[in-house]
Amino acid sequence: MKTLRVPEATVTRLSIYSRFLERLDRNGITTVSSGEIAEGVGVSPAQVRKDLAYFGEFGTRGVGYNVKDLLKYTLKILGLDQEWALAIVGAGNLGFALCTYRGFNVRGFNIVGVFDKDTERIGKRIGNLVVQPLTQFPETAQKENIRIGVIAVPTSAAQEVADMMVKNGVQAILNFAPVGLNVPDEIEIRNVDLSVKLEVLTFNLGFRAAQSL
Repeated sequence: MKTLRVPEATVTRLSIYSRFLERLDRNGITTVSSGEIAEGVGVSPAQVRKDLAYFGEFGTRGVGYNVKDLLKYTLKILGLDQEWALAIVGAGNLGFALCTYRGFNVRGFNIVGVFDKDTERIGKRIGNLVVQPLTQFPETAQKENIRIGVIAVPTSAAQEVADMMVKNGVQAILNFAPVGLNVPDEIEIRNVDLSVKLEVLTFNLGFRAAQSL
């Protein structure tokens, strides 16, 4: 694999390509061209070839890509050729939705625990999981080798939860609280602010309307 720094946009598209390849594989399609991938996911053929070129040479000129092989390679590049133990802190509405989202298991993310400090939520069942007290996180993190944590708590509690995760071996955090978190440089963190995504949509709608005047 090449050692060039890969743009995050490329990694995002690679994830989208892998889902498209999974659909092709389920439908019994054995070969696919860059043009067909591009049409299927909404980018240009040149973009597909450029994205894949970061990771090596794939496919045969004039023939295309073997679907099963390219799918296997993309999943390996994304780290999805193994299972990842995942923990969710926050068992409110968002935490409940995340715990019951079936897409995680399909992609190799195994939710091994959901935690909260609200005594009214502790002990309740969410799917196959039972909400554990937050004080149980260290023990479960060690037992299950939790490397990815999801923060689904109010803003006021997010930093404390992040600190606890880092202290107990979590290496990557997906943060749904609308606040920036301070974590060590070696910790991978991604913030998901749903209101920001909505504001991008409203900006684009407003801009389009203004252009049509």
